[in-house]
Amino acid sequence: MSDRTEPRPSATVCLTFDFDAISLWIGPFAARSPSMISRGEFGAVGCERILRLLDRRQIPATFFVTGHTAETYPDLTRAIVAAGHEIGHHGYLHENPLSLETPEREREVLLRGLAALESVAGVRPLGYRSPSWDNSPWTVDLLIEQGFRYESSLMGDDFTPYWCRTGDQIQEDGSYRFGPLVDLVEMPVSWILDDFPHFEYLRVRATGANMPGLSAPSKVEEIWRDEFTFMRRDVPGGVFTLTMHPQVIGRGHRLLMLERLVDWMQAQDGVAFSTLGAAAHAFRAAHPMRQ
Repeated sequence: MSDRTEPRPSATVCLTFDFDAISLWIGPFAARSPSMISRGEFGAVGCERILRLLDRRQIPATFFVTGHTAETYPDLTRAIVAAGHEIGHHGYLHENPLSLETPEREREVLLRGLAALESVAGVRPLGYRSPSWDNSPWTVDLLIEQGFRYESSLMGDDFTPYWCRTGDQIQEDGSYRFGPLVDLVEMPVSWILDDFPHFEYLRVRATGANMPGLSAPSKVEEIWRDEFTFMRRDVPGGVFTLTMHPQVIGRGHRLLMLERLVDWMQAQDGVAFSTLGAAAHAFRAAHPMRQ
């Protein structure tokens, strides 16, 4: 056995998929129209296509799955695990933590999502991504309480993981006060690297949500390639996290774009594909938290 260690990749790519399915539409969008709800049903079709793509390219990925999705599509949720991919927590009915109003209610939703994932797929996730990327003032404390090791909802950096904080103080008549670091790794995200605002057409009268979407994949491919190129040049060892949704990226012309992007990344030296959990673990090993 060789005692040589594998060289650290010069760039890490994490493909992540928020498997919201129907929960997005009947939860925050309060849909009751079968037509609107069926947009979430397409997430199951898209998820199967994504699993085939990942299998062909032999790439591990992370799927953030709502408890409702796990219970509605148990076989597909188990197929994600069987294929060797990571499952993360994504609420139960895609509830925005800010809408839950109390830590008790947020804990209740967190536990319900955990119970669903454990019952359906036999997993207890170590990673969390908040629906709508909105954390409440007590989200981080609740995640630590439940044993999570990382979360992926904040935007304080782009390609460099960092330690979360708790107890920040907003002062309208003074500077922002940063709270202490805590034992939870942030795997940062960005709306730029999310397929939903680029592609999804949305008009929801009940909530006032209005998104034009429907961008050409070539436009999005250019943005994502240039973000990756910048990271490779200016952020050595950076983590490139793409956030996608099976019901969005699973459309044929968009999936072809993702295939091209993956092939281009795989052809470059020093690029490794990883689950988000593995990338968070690597950050922990290389950057012990200072108390």
